[in-house]
Amino acid sequence: MSGQDTQSGFANANDGDNQMESEGADSAAQDVIAALQAENADLKDRILRAVAEMENLRKRTQREISDARSYAIADFARDMLGATDNLARALAMAPEHLLNNEDPAIKSLIEGIEMTEREMQRLMQKHGVRPIIAEGQKFDPHKHQAMFEVEDETVPAGTVVQVVQTGYEIGERVLRPAMVGIAKGGPRAAARSEEQAA
Repeated sequence: MSGQDTQSGFANANDGDNQMESEGADSAAQDVIAALQAENADLKDRILRAVAEMENLRKRTQREISDARSYAIADFARDMLGATDNLARALAMAPEHLLNNEDPAIKSLIEGIEMTEREMQRLMQKHGVRPIIAEGQKFDPHKHQAMFEVEDETVPAGTVVQVVQTGYEIGERVLRPAMVGIAKGGPRAAARSEEQAA
């Protein structure tokens, strides 16, 4: 072999090495690109999850603030119900001769109790505390507390026929269930409505 042939052999070998190095570099570059794309997708996923979590947190916080505003006075209102009931009981239990008494001191006392009871009712309604309408309604264990049953064939069984103590609610929450007497022995509401339709 001549020197020229040897050089061209080395050149061919170098070209082969360069080509292998070039393919290796391309392969390494593609690996780096694939790794960067995977990392990019992972980071994008994390960002989307973080944004969704923040949105959920914002909504949950708004709901909690709304509930706190709506129900902040619930414990106080529940305590005030007893005082309001006592005023109403005082008026209900006062003998007739005291209610119609001409003595200015007694008349003023009765009027003062009536005005105080009305004002307390007005203020509770102003702050969202509403009485639960029970009489004539179907018994609802979430809003009513059954105290006794009454034999009454004229109304469907399970209907509230007497209210012993008025219940109250604030928003969708029950502060105090209505204490009621319910009918038993009458036809069921569904059976009665079928009879009326026939």
